[in-house]
Formats: sequence, structure tokens, C-alpha cells
Amino acid sequence: MFHYDYKTTGTCSSMIHLDLDGEIVRNVTFDGGCNGNLKAIGLLVEGQTVDYIVEKLSGNLCGFKQTSCADQLSKAVRAARIALAEQ
Repeated sequence: MFHYDYKTTGTCSSMIHLDLDGEIVRNVTFDGGCNGNLKAIGLLVEGQTVDYIVEKLSGNLCGFKQTSCADQLSKAVRAARIALAEQ
């Protein structure tokens, strides 16, 4: 299991923590942001693949912002996959 911490930009949450088990995403948590919604996102993506999460969440925007916590999660899982491959 590979643990990865991702610093978000442009969102109310400040950090995303996740584990990768190969291509499978586990244990997603957020620091800050809309607590209930972000807990729900973590539960919904539990056990999904990196590609699935990127496909479903990439480009999702929050109000007037150019990103969202979900969009940042898609960036986080991609970055985690790269970091795991470089290990």
C-alpha cells in the first residue's frame, strides 16, 4: 500500500490523503472543505481505480471556481500514480 498526500489549490480543502493499492484507491480523506460532502466522496471512490476517478471527477467545478475538491481528487490520484511508478 502506497500512501500519498496531495496539496490542493483553489479549493476550501487544503490537503487530500489517499492510499494506492496498485491502481485501486483507498482511504481518501480531505483536510478542510465541506466535511460531509468530502466524507461521502471518499466513501464513493473507495475501491475504484485511478482511471475511473479521473474519468468521473476531472473537470468538475465548484461555483465560480476553476476547480473543485472532486477535480482536485482526480489530480491527486494521477499524481499518486506517477509517484508510485517513480518509487
